[in-house]
Formats: sequence, structure tokens, C-alpha cells
Amino acid sequence: MIPALFASVFIVLCLYAAVKDVETLTISNGLNAIIAFLFIPAVIITAPGWDVAGAHLLAGLAAFAISVLLFSLGVFGGGDAKMIPGVMLWLGPAAAIPFMTAMAVLGGLLALTVIFARRFVPAHIAPAFARETLLPGNGVPYGVAIAGGAIYAMPFSPLLSYLNF
Repeated sequence: MIPALFASVFIVLCLYAAVKDVETLTISNGLNAIIAFLFIPAVIITAPGWDVAGAHLLAGLAAFAISVLLFSLGVFGGGDAKMIPGVMLWLGPAAAIPFMTAMAVLGGLLALTVIFARRFVPAHIAPAFARETLLPGNGVPYGVAIAGGAIYAMPFSPLLSYLNF
């Protein structure tokens, strides 16, 4: 019951980050910190073993290093570069490839959608939550792709496989 609660909270936080990213094109440091730090009680309560917990930590550290590099190259925004390692803490190495694949595919579809929407939907008539995203010259709310990839990869994670979709 409690592991499923943690998995549910993880989903809600990812979805909230996606919505806030569409609305403001930012993912706050506080939200990313909550995603990352809630991993600690989740691991303590689920007690998957030191090998699994260590592998999840290493996956998060590797994702952090890669995200910092991609941020410095201008590929990701700061919030995206912080959300990915927090998500990888939860997903672990077993879910890394499904997560990255789904995130990349969803990110590409998202970018195409934003490009077409900016061309055909004037920002001033868009719903209020999407106006910032539809303004020309703004970035793409990649938190949507990160959240979608995380939800897709959950069944591959030993920590998050408690919820079957």
C-alpha cells in the first residue's frame, strides 16, 4: 500500500511539473528537489536492498552528469536538466533505456506539435495556460516529454513497478 502511494506521488509530481512547464516554461528547483528527495523515504520504506538502492543512486548521478553537459551545450533548460536526474533516481538503471527512448520520441512529437501550433494558433487566442509556450522564440516545455517518459518507464523500475497501468 505505501509503495503504491509513493509511486502515485511520483506520477503526480511528474504531471504537475509537465503542466507547470507548459504554463511557464520553467520547472522550479523546489519541485525538482521534492522529486529527488522523496526517493529517500521511498527506498527506506520499500527496502529493495543496497544493491538496488545503489544502482538507482548511480543512475541518478550518471543522469546528472549527462544533464549538466547537455544544459551547458544549450540542449536542455535548467529545470529539465534537474528533473531528469531526479526521475532517474526513481527509475533506476533497469528503466533507463525505456525512459530515454520514450522521452526522446515524446520530445520530438512535442517539438513538432509546438512548431505547428505556433504557426497556426496565435498566442493571444490560445488557452491561458499555453500562451507562454506558443509565443514565438520561446522554448519547448520538455518537462512534458520527461514526465511522459517517466510514466512509460515505471513498469521497468523495481521501485515503481507497484502500479500496473
